Amino acid sequence: MVRIDFEKYGRGQRIRWWAMRLAVYGLLAIWACVCIFPLFWTVSTSFKTAADVMRGNLIPWFNFAPSWLGWRSLGLSPDTIPQISTVRDEFMRRLWNSVIISVTASALAVVLGSLAAYGLSRFSYKFGHMRNSDISFFFLSQLIMPPVVLALPFLVLYKELALLDTYAGMIAVYTLMVLPIVVWIMRDQFATIPVELEEAALVDGLSVWGAFARIIVPLVLPGMVAAFLLALILCWNEYFFAALLTSTNTNTLPVMIASQTGSQGINWWSMAALSTAGILPLVIVGVVLEKHIIAGMTAGAVK
Repeated sequence: MVRIDFEKYGRGQRIRWWAMRLAVYGLLAIWACVCIFPLFWTVSTSFKTAADVMRGNLIPWFNFAPSWLGWRSLGLSPDTIPQISTVRDEFMRRLWNSVIISVTASALAVVLGSLAAYGLSRFSYKFGHMRNSDISFFFLSQLIMPPVVLALPFLVLYKELALLDTYAGMIAVYTLMVLPIVVWIMRDQFATIPVELEEAALVDGLSVWGAFARIIVPLVLPGMVAAFLLALILCWNEYFFAALLTSTNTNTLPVMIASQTGSQGINWWSMAALSTAGILPLVIVGVVLEKHIIAGMTAGAVK
């Protein structure tokens, strides 16, 4: 903690210092409320009735009495969990599909992205007029392209290869989707590691792959965890390709959440309950990997 010696400051300077501090923390508090409000609205809406949703009531036990209506419609309320529920079975199937596809695609993207980033940070490449910086920008440019541009090519290609509504097809497209951001994250991670460490390992008799696996990977592991979590979030929340390339077998949770509409309109309470249930796994993963995430984000900040 930084201690401020106020004795050497005049009263006006102390007042300005406290005013500045209050202003900064006040703005941060306001921004935190803005960021947290959508999450609060989603969770609170999952415990509202239709009338509470229409009235726009926000604060539980003050504006409205919490109800299990949204969770009961999914078979996830305390009174319906012991019972057989086809909706709950469908939810668990979609959840399992999201877990398999997102985790596998994120892990594969981290492995491939780490290898590509290591090569870009340690070796010099030349493909025509393209150099390392051009190749890195090429990876980043893939994030600029709207996914809808790839809709028809992927649909035709997947139909010819019989990959529609398959785990392999979804894992492949999700891996390609998050690979560019993983390459950029890991390239910065490898750039912070001195080349002398690898040279010393090579002198000691290790091969290039041995130095990479035994020396470099342990040092960049926090960054790999952070990249994995970011890729997992992007894959978990992806809707466009999941709706386009799946039908029954590999539909993911976002597709089920978006389908909570009926002849009377959108079932906000059911959609909110589904969204809350879909957010919880990411929250748990974030809490478990918190130390690695912070270490990965701050790697290279202090040398």
